[in-house]
Amino acid sequence: MPDDARLNRSVTLHFMGDPGRANFHRILGWMCDELSNRSGPYTRVAIWNGLGFVDNVREVGRGQKDLAIATPASFVNMALDGRGPYAGETFPNLRAIATMPQYDRLVLAVDASVGVRTLADIRDRKIPLRIATGTNDGINHIGMAAHALLKASGIDVEAWGGGFALGDWYPQALGSLRSGSANALMQEAIMTPPWQDMANERDMVFISFEDQPLEQLEREYGWPRATLQAGYFKGLEEPFQTLDFSDFLVFVRDDMPDDLAYVLARLMVETRDAIEARYRHIPPERSPLTYPIEPRKMATTPIPLHPGAERYYRSEGFLQL
Repeated sequence: MPDDARLNRSVTLHFMGDPGRANFHRILGWMCDELSNRSGPYTRVAIWNGLGFVDNVREVGRGQKDLAIATPASFVNMALDGRGPYAGETFPNLRAIATMPQYDRLVLAVDASVGVRTLADIRDRKIPLRIATGTNDGINHIGMAAHALLKASGIDVEAWGGGFALGDWYPQALGSLRSGSANALMQEAIMTPPWQDMANERDMVFISFEDQPLEQLEREYGWPRATLQAGYFKGLEEPFQTLDFSDFLVFVRDDMPDDLAYVLARLMVETRDAIEARYRHIPPERSPLTYPIEPRKMATTPIPLHPGAERYYRSEGFLQL
């Protein structure tokens, strides 16, 4: 292994992932293994559990963890200048190592028995929806985005006699829909089998969001919009627009040594086949990690790259000079 592809010393690091058995821990386990192969014999890496949202960003920003992953990648940008949940505590020293690609959207799906087709239907008739979504606690990106997008769209289901069936993860939300405690779902992780099963089991209406609220949230928080193509779910006959919930961001602080950040970026690119292999039994468009993983995509990040990581990407031609 070339000298610049490894560290000439041992390191002790603290990473932060997901609750323990999802994609973030899988990615971090792969990184731990590869880093141990590229550094001194006493290298040790601990992986701490987290939600993968504001909690992970704060832990790194406050210096309590060395590296973390959060999704959607674009939401981390709020921490740089104190927007949204970071008001009063900014983290301008956050830097990216890589973007890991994942195709995802925040989708509002309403049971067809409710009898609505559009946001205007919900608004004009003040439909008392019971929406299963994430907790709006200032940490969970799903609940945060769902509440913000509904509010910007003029939807107040609580005032109209509805409310929210809360759960941090989509299996809990889908369970609420199946049990009848919810008649609508507003969640991410749309590529996973439970979402497909839900769409196949029952008639659902997928609600497109309007330009004005999407433009407002992009202006205020930097959250981009995206389109979900027709046919992605059973019954989805036309494309619709909503918030983009794509990609995992691997990030650190700017005080990480340059050679370590360089090696982290390099190992992720050079051994990406190892992490892809864990997903190749799933079609790419339905995989929790989209593959093939392109180095240029990895080098395209919503916050500035760490100088060490940037040096690697530039040296290989993955960034324009």
